[in-house]
Amino acid sequence: MKTWGSDQRTRDRVARLLYELGPSTAARLGERLGLTPAAIRRHLDGMLLEGTITGGPERSYGPRGRGRPARVFALTDLGHEGMPTTYDDLASAALRFVAERAGVAAVTEFAQARGHELEERYRPGVQAARPQARPYALAEAMSADGYAATVHEAGVGVQVCQHHCPVQHVAAQFPQICDAETEAIGRLLGTHVQRLATIAHGDGVCTTHIPLTRPTSERTKR
Repeated sequence: MKTWGSDQRTRDRVARLLYELGPSTAARLGERLGLTPAAIRRHLDGMLLEGTITGGPERSYGPRGRGRPARVFALTDLGHEGMPTTYDDLASAALRFVAERAGVAAVTEFAQARGHELEERYRPGVQAARPQARPYALAEAMSADGYAATVHEAGVGVQVCQHHCPVQHVAAQFPQICDAETEAIGRLLGTHVQRLATIAHGDGVCTTHIPLTRPTSERTKR
């Protein structure tokens, strides 16, 4: 017989997983937690009623196949209250202090310095890959930093999707963080990239479009 306590412990595990992975489908959550589809949906329905999570169709930024889009679930602000956000609060307070004392330009300078630090840390792995594989090498490096990044083909390019953002609450207040990160990705891959969506602005994932140039031998084929 299920008890309230066991249900709450399971919901705490679901919340922790959403915090670590970012927006996720019921199937993904159930697989990670070893729960049947019926069991995970029961817990998700309860969390929706509690207001700790929200659910909606997964956003698509390219051609989508037939059928209804998968439903993804994410923590609400109420759900995030139970997560370890002390460092987020401290970082936000520190940047607000910098902005008040030294001006917004100082915050931008900090964001750019962070972008360059990420760039230098990821560069060895990205540069070691062949050009067409570098977005995948970048996603692997970002995943090691907690971004849960994946790569998807999108017409004449690919999209790097970050399913989790370790600094989303700070970036929501200071968009310079996202801007500097996007510029770092462009420098790493040697091309102009376009940020299509960000978790900090309420999207399900951070999506960056990266154009890929086909090899000359392929472009000249008729």
